[in-house]
Amino acid sequence: MRLVIYEQHSGGFHHEIENTKVTARLRKYLVNGTLTSEGIRVLLSTLEQFQESTRFHQLQRVICTATATIRQASNQEEVKRLVEEHTDFKLRILSEFEEAYYGYLAVINSTSFKEGITIDIGGGSTEITYFHNRELVNYHSFPFGALSLRQQFVKGDVPTVGEYIELQRYLLEQFQTLPWICKKGIPVIAIGGSARNMVKIHQNMISYPISGLHQYEMDKSDVELVLQHIASIDFAELQKLEGLAKDRADTIIPAVEVFHTLLQVTEASSFILSRKGLREGLFYEEITKPFGVLYYPNVVEESFHLLAHEYEIDMHYVMQLMKHTTALCKELEKCYAASFTKEDLHFIRRAAKVYNIGKYIDEESSSQHTFYLLANKTIDGIMHKDRVKLALLASYKSKLSFKQYIKPFETWFSKEEQRKIRMAGAILQFAAALNVTKRNAVEAINILESEEGLIIYIWCCQKVLAEKVEAEKQKKQLEKALKRNIKLHFQIRS
Repeated sequence: MRLVIYEQHSGGFHHEIENTKVTARLRKYLVNGTLTSEGIRVLLSTLEQFQESTRFHQLQRVICTATATIRQASNQEEVKRLVEEHTDFKLRILSEFEEAYYGYLAVINSTSFKEGITIDIGGGSTEITYFHNRELVNYHSFPFGALSLRQQFVKGDVPTVGEYIELQRYLLEQFQTLPWICKKGIPVIAIGGSARNMVKIHQNMISYPISGLHQYEMDKSDVELVLQHIASIDFAELQKLEGLAKDRADTIIPAVEVFHTLLQVTEASSFILSRKGLREGLFYEEITKPFGVLYYPNVVEESFHLLAHEYEIDMHYVMQLMKHTTALCKELEKCYAASFTKEDLHFIRRAAKVYNIGKYIDEESSSQHTFYLLANKTIDGIMHKDRVKLALLASYKSKLSFKQYIKPFETWFSKEEQRKIRMAGAILQFAAALNVTKRNAVEAINILESEEGLIIYIWCCQKVLAEKVEAEKQKKQLEKALKRNIKLHFQIRS
């Protein structure tokens, strides 16, 4: 059971101010289809604790939902009545469809995938959805979860070989009843605590160099690696395993086998973790409702909009930076000094939106802060590799600092990719130098090729001493990236 409290700021930015989890395991109190008096006591006691927080914050809007265990309880109406009598909350029991739908809604509002299969393993049910062109197409709720699978198939703390084979057989049979997921060859996007714990274990196993779980990507062999590792150690070691919550030690093997079997059946292209799940789905429904939409038209653009508000980014400055960067790229292409794909230009413009964002923390060491912040901050819609690429671009200062920043990620990028990132970073840095006073004095840029190298003509509407000094200072990084000598000519238009 979990309580999450969000605070709304101007510009649509929401900040999580409390996140409290209580391991209630109500599933074990579901006996012969009825939630026992002890189970009801645990439920009410936990809600009363949550109530201390909701009253302290004087919350006017609280959504209290229950899923599989209460849904499957024959005495659910009694449970609802007792919750209303003893607490401030009104319990809403989600249907199988609603539970699947809110998981889908969370994924579609926090990733850029247009097609995928989602899976959310709870204690007593597992929800599967298939979406195409970001629209929900199919859903199914299986009457098993991490806890119920353990109760059904595992007698001890960890499964025996025989129990494990029976579990595999059962899961394979269950998933094969859904023809719309078989051999789909698309990403499987997982939601929930079991998936988060599996990802944490994998990140620790490979010494993952950045923080963040949302949109973490694994393939089938990575899942198998985790499975082999957790199956090879005894229960005492499992409880102490880095990345695994102690209260999930007895359910992690059945849960990971669910992911493993689903990847086999779907022939998935990859396994992605969504840090956003059912509760975020409910939250997204609340914040998008006033606009009459179910999901953000563009998740990445929404993320950058929120970043701009959170870090007080000057959007007038950003527009000028994007204008100069685009002009430089076009002019460099005209004289065959560089070439850019549509994707390259799109990424450079995106980096311009967060260029030097680290100055919000400290002006003197803004490059270091920019890289660390962007590399480690969850940005909905952007995968981890692209997040690091964005960080390298937006923080570019010199070849030396670039080498320092990229060192833990050298295997992520080919030599050609590294060269292109360096060049784009140098262009972005030079473009920023042309508006160092934020007076928007530079109106146009032309580049000509000469025997000595490149001549950059910078047309201004007024005198620009500071821009001249800064551009001369930064042009050497551009010269190194392009391997050309550069002369600058600042001219005032009459």
